[in-house]
Amino acid sequence: MKKTLIAVALLMLSTAFTLSAQGYIFTDVVKVPVTSVKNQASSGTCWSYATAAFLEAELLRTGKGEHDLSEMFAVRLNYVNKINDNYLRRGRGNLGQGSLAHMFTNIVKSDGMIPQEAYNGINYDSKLNNHRELNKYISAFSAASVELKQKSPQYSILVKAILDTYLGIVPEKFTYNGKEYTPKSFAIEMGLNMDDYVEITSLSHLPFYKQSVIEVPDNWDYGKFWNVPLCEFMAIIDNALENGYSVCWDGDVSEKGFSHKNGVAINPVDDIKEEALKFEKIFPEVDVDQNKRQIGYENFTTTDDHLMLLTGISKDQSGNKYYITKNSWGTERNNFGGYLNMSESFVKAKSISIMVHKNSIPKDIRKKLNL
Repeated sequence: MKKTLIAVALLMLSTAFTLSAQGYIFTDVVKVPVTSVKNQASSGTCWSYATAAFLEAELLRTGKGEHDLSEMFAVRLNYVNKINDNYLRRGRGNLGQGSLAHMFTNIVKSDGMIPQEAYNGINYDSKLNNHRELNKYISAFSAASVELKQKSPQYSILVKAILDTYLGIVPEKFTYNGKEYTPKSFAIEMGLNMDDYVEITSLSHLPFYKQSVIEVPDNWDYGKFWNVPLCEFMAIIDNALENGYSVCWDGDVSEKGFSHKNGVAINPVDDIKEEALKFEKIFPEVDVDQNKRQIGYENFTTTDDHLMLLTGISKDQSGNKYYITKNSWGTERNNFGGYLNMSESFVKAKSISIMVHKNSIPKDIRKKLNL
């Protein structure tokens, strides 16, 4: 009898270890066709990579085929916009590398787009992006202009020279797939209407079903976002993914529960010690409501750290829901090929905003927004 009890105990320990060692096992439920994972490298340009990935997915969805869009074309023009904005704000503008999705679509609307092969934006001794020095020179130039209180005749020439030196000269015309284009004609050929894309948030201090400016540093151009209750915010994400649309996501990735290395992002109930957070078991997560989400926004624990692309829905072995997420940190930094799975609780709590095609919004919500 004693031997039998010992054998049963050993079997239970073995089973517990096996379950624990499995960690999070994800099963895909919904997957949207998207392009390959890219690498923003040493540049704070996730906003451009995420939005480019979003539009690339839109080109796939609309039957235009697979295209690799130049992120640095939008980054370059955005730098010009930031420099000019900073001057008019007397040096109090945002000259950091971060921005938001609508800044990319605004550039497409005004200046067009370019494929990656025609403009990779690297004109220095590096295979990958490295904007540290570039950003310092932009900041120094901008500070000098503000101090002088004037845009000299050389102002635009100097801005262009800095950007040409680091990112390369933008081609007026280029050949792509055997056809000659300008940035504007290429955008027309791709056939995407930038007015079809809207940004949405969920914040209780702003009026619901109206457009408002959200108070995050990267919203330096005071872009307006549609505001909806949290339940509808999540319904928009789900409806988009379930109907073949990807979702451009902006949110906070600074918490311990976010682990690109382990391919998972969770919002655990307890403040788990970092050394214990190896994701070898499924942790209980916070039941997030509108109030808890708002508290995170107002105490600055939920910020706009990073933009990525939601490409599907998955479940773990316990049936918990996650959002399959395409990151822009290359393919070799985790075992998921550069993807991760963000839990429903994490997305509810840590999202700042999303960009979606307006047709992907559920009809009842779209009616409330008059879209």
